[in-house]
Parts: sequence; C-alpha cells; structure tokens
Amino acid sequence: MSTSRQESSLDTFLRIYEHILDRMNEGVHVIDATGTTIVYNQKMTELESMARQDVLHKPLSEVFQFHSGQESTLLTCLRTGNSIRNTRQTYFNDKQKEITTINNTYPIIENGQIIGAMEIANDVTKMERLIRENLLAKNGSRYTFEQIIGKSSPILDVIENAKRAARTSSSVLVVGETGAGKELFVQSIHNASLRSSGPLISQNCAALPDSLIEGLLFGTARGAFTGAVERPGLFEQAEGGTLFLDEINSLSMPLQAKLLRALQEKSIRRIGDTKDRAIDVRIIAAINEDPVEAIANSHLRKDLYYRLGVVTLFLPPLRERKEDIPMLVSHFIEKYNELFQMEVAGVSADVLQFFQEHDWPGNVRELQHLIEGAMNLMVDETMIRYEHLPLHFLRRSPASAVVIEQAPPRSLPFIEEGKSLKETMQEFETAYIHHVVDRYHGNISRAAKELQISRQSLQYRLRKLGIKG
Repeated sequence: MSTSRQESSLDTFLRIYEHILDRMNEGVHVIDATGTTIVYNQKMTELESMARQDVLHKPLSEVFQFHSGQESTLLTCLRTGNSIRNTRQTYFNDKQKEITTINNTYPIIENGQIIGAMEIANDVTKMERLIRENLLAKNGSRYTFEQIIGKSSPILDVIENAKRAARTSSSVLVVGETGAGKELFVQSIHNASLRSSGPLISQNCAALPDSLIEGLLFGTARGAFTGAVERPGLFEQAEGGTLFLDEINSLSMPLQAKLLRALQEKSIRRIGDTKDRAIDVRIIAAINEDPVEAIANSHLRKDLYYRLGVVTLFLPPLRERKEDIPMLVSHFIEKYNELFQMEVAGVSADVLQFFQEHDWPGNVRELQHLIEGAMNLMVDETMIRYEHLPLHFLRRSPASAVVIEQAPPRSLPFIEEGKSLKETMQEFETAYIHHVVDRYHGNISRAAKELQISRQSLQYRLRKLGIKG
C-alpha cells in the first residue's frame, strides 16, 4: 500500500475514532506522559464547562485547579501507575466553576513504560439521581420534598412541618381535600426519614370492604376460613418502613378499634391465629374531611384520632394558594411536553386569569388533568387558549359566553351562475366555516361540535381553505 493511501486510511480511522468518542455518554480525558491533554471528548466539555481548545494540548495542571493537598486523579494515576476506580473528585475549571465527577482512571502502559493515563468520567448529579431513583423504586415511592411545587406561605409552612415530622417515627395524620397532594407529602416524609431504605406500603381503605381489608391489613392464618392460607398482612410487609392508610375514615368502627390496639401495642394478630406478632412500622394516615367533623359524624373514633394525630398536617386546597398556579401550570406543561413530544410554551393571559378565578374543587389534580386534556386537543399551537379547554370549563367561563354572544355573524355567499359545482361548494364551505367559527369567536372546539366534525378535522379544513381560526 502506498504512503498516501496509508495516510488517507489513518485520517479516516482517526475521524471515525473521534466521532465515536463524541457520541459517548461518558466524559473521556487522556493525557500523555508529560501530563498534557491529548484526547478530550464532547461529553467532557459538557461536564467541565470547558471549550475543547482551552484544554487540548495544554498541561492539565495549568488548566484545572484542585483543593489544597489534593491531586488530579489523572496525574495520580500517571505518577503511580495504579488504576483508580469509582472515585468522586471535586475541582475547578479555568472560570473557577466547581466541578464534581465520578471517575474511573487507568494508566496507559506500553512495553512496561507508562506513556499516559485515561479517565472516564460521569456526571455525579446524574449518578446520584439514578441511585436515588433506584432507591425510591425499591421502597415503593418516588416523591421527595424537592418535587412539591409551590412558593406560597400556606404550602411552605406545611412543607416545613412535614420535614420536621420526618425526623421521628411518630404517627402522622395528613388532612386534605381530594387532589390536594396527600400521597406526595406521605412519600416525601418517608423518603426524608430514617426509614427511607425500608418499604412504603400504601392502602386506600375505601377501596375494599371491611371483610377483605381486615385480612389485608393484619394477614391470615391457614384455616381461618374456607380457602384461607398463611399470608402476612400489610403491617408485616411494611416492617421497618412506613404503612400509609388513605381515607382512614372509611373504615368501620370495629376495625378502627382493632387498628388502635395494633398502634398501642405495636403488635398484630393474623385472622385465625393465636399468637401476636411484634411490628416495627410507622403509620401515616390520611383523611379527606375535617377530623372534628369526622368524629362528630361517627366516621372516625376520637381515641384513634388522638393516636394517629401526634403530628397533624393540614394541606391547603388550591383555592387558598392561587399564587402557586403559574408554577404548577409550567410544571405540568413541561411534564406533558416531554410525554407527548410537544413544544407548548404556556397558557394565554385570559386562560391564566380564568385559572385564578376558578375555585378548583378538584385541587391540584384537577389542574393537572385540565392541562393534560387541553394539550391532547392541540395540534401545532404553542399556547393553551380557551378553545383547548374541556367544554364543561368553557361553559363556566363568563368571558367565553360574552364573546360568543357579541361575535357578529358573517353573511353567506350569493350563489353565482356559471361556476362549476366544485368551485361553488368550496366557496360555500369556506363561507359557512367562517360563519360558524366567527359566531364562536374562534373557539374551534365549539365550532367543530356545531359542524358535527372532529376538532382535528376542522383544523385541517381551516388550513386547507386558508381560514384563520
């Protein structure tokens, strides 16, 4: 092979090699025997916030700074010839920005001589997030206090009290309306507690009749009833962790009495069994009505309330923290943008105003479902407008009703002779769609309903006919 062809093949190989390195999801940094950088891939530039030309072909010690008494893992590896695995390293780039990575560092040896060192680095933030997500998946929860959206005083006060409660193993009663975020707080308390490595077992007490939920909670012994098998209950399954009992007020009074005994004695007895079993479980209960009213209406035993409510958290409904609505809207739009592969930027000013005036009986969950439903009705728009809201919301909107009543009707075209049927039909279709859309002041959902076609079909016709909705 000629020299020129060899050089060409080498150039091609180097380009492929660089392309592969830049597609890696780990940072790669290689230095030669003098400590000068010779390889620095794209991911490494992102991890260290450095331009490639500011690092390549320069002594590493002149580019990065390390804390007093510490040395770069690359330089340490070059000096000792020993591999360094899974080491956390914190240092500073040339702009004094602190960088933290998890590194695996290896010497490069040729003919018994150390000719360089290479380092494969991972973003420590990403690593810690993956570890945390793996832990949450194992204990049956996924929320932490950092994921609670809101900066209003009512929600911040509850978060602060919940964080304090997380330090102990005392029982907690979470009081809040449907959709206010009780489960989110329960999981956050568990994950901030010393029991976070243990299981979090959740049970909605209204989901099953007493005859089934008693066996589910306390377990069964073989032969307790026809078909009964030896089975641990939720108390035993939550050993060392947390048991969350939602809608505790739906339990019957006798079952509440049995639950109270288990809390006081810290032991349970399986149905049909003759022996008690010690339990080490933290109880967090939730109720969707005022505890005082629940006691007065015989929905909750007073003694059970006092036992559960060692710490009582009252979650504010959304109507009492409306200043958090813009943050929540942005959060849900971002969530569904990622899920639906969309690029919605926000909501229009009139929609946000409507959100501020709405009383939100379904609380945060209602707002989330509203955003999800609106984005399902969008095609290529970037702002959520009135027309994207579900019809039952549009009917509540006085602004929507006013503009519909005030919209002047557009006159239909006079049919001229001498035109083809196709031309006449197109003109009439264009005019009639204009007429209906104008009557509903550009509300595509309402116009589509009157035309008895789908919203997507109307959007298509509007674009095809050149009509602006």
